[in-house]
Amino acid sequence: MQTKKIIHVDMDAFYASVEQRDNPSYRGKPLVVGGSPNQRGVVAAASYEARKFGIHSAMPSVTAIAKCPGLIFVRPRFDVYREISTLIHAIFKGYSDLVEGVALDEAYLDVTENKQNIPYASTIARHIKTAIFQETQLTATAGVSINKFLAKMASGQNKPNGLTVILPEQAIAFVEQLPIEKFHGIGEVTAAKMHSLGIHTGADLKVRSLLELTHHFGKAGHYYYKIARAEDDRPVEANRVRKSIGAETSFAQDLSDVGQMLQELEQIAQIVEQRLEQQETQGRTLTLKVKFSDYHQLTRSKTMLAPISELSTIFEIAKALFESIDLENRSIRLLGISLSNLDNVKQTQVIQLPLFQNGNIIF
Repeated sequence: MQTKKIIHVDMDAFYASVEQRDNPSYRGKPLVVGGSPNQRGVVAAASYEARKFGIHSAMPSVTAIAKCPGLIFVRPRFDVYREISTLIHAIFKGYSDLVEGVALDEAYLDVTENKQNIPYASTIARHIKTAIFQETQLTATAGVSINKFLAKMASGQNKPNGLTVILPEQAIAFVEQLPIEKFHGIGEVTAAKMHSLGIHTGADLKVRSLLELTHHFGKAGHYYYKIARAEDDRPVEANRVRKSIGAETSFAQDLSDVGQMLQELEQIAQIVEQRLEQQETQGRTLTLKVKFSDYHQLTRSKTMLAPISELSTIFEIAKALFESIDLENRSIRLLGISLSNLDNVKQTQVIQLPLFQNGNIIF
């Protein structure tokens, strides 16, 4: 069986870098793209200068400004970001038709067979990085390996403007030495649970049986079992039409205060609104997801006659669904909102990746 050659390309602080490119007065300064702290906004992206203060995506804007009083806030310009993303994807298509968009600023490419017959995926990755900078004056980081998981992990090793290659013969050793909290697909809450089980590295994860992992982590245990062995058989799929857009937060500490639950729900609704705007789409069916501290999970849904995408409407419906649930003095470990029955989808599928917020993890 032919060894795959997969590239993962991730633009560096994409939204923030675009704003710094287009406004020279922002360069070298801590900046976030997102809503105002006066309007209970949420950070959509943070420049590297802002990240030094511990500011990151999905953080409430009021928390961000407290960490850095001189922080610059810029409203998102998704039309500009989409235009640049289209240009970047055109560069990708010069090398392969197997391009899977993960977000406006991120994609996987399968270059096992490529249009320019270049033998080395690392050479293609260098060409792509150079072309992106020449066309956009923005930098990208690339990871190259034999599957999507390893390519993703490689691209996270040397940001910004980096290139990391994990060769087939290096794959097992790379995964074994990797701290468990660095694994793509293992968030802060799951990592804490793994630590409590004595799992701290890929090597620790690898010695656990499939039965044990599925016992502790359900269906996700199958994924953890495979990646511990550097295995990932997911293909790079071009032009997959997504069926829903959403976000969910798994809390580091279970919530018992209803007011705090609603505040978190509003923050999630803001992220959903941003993602709908990013993808130029709306949805007719809103689904609320609630997971209790005992891992019991329930969902509530409502379908509207007309599609929705505005924050106020998303939160209003989610709040009404939430208030219809009898909490019975139970605490909550996860809240989520998603919209399906989408209209006017213009982008390829976006897989929602983890975004961290105050020790919680948002997908």
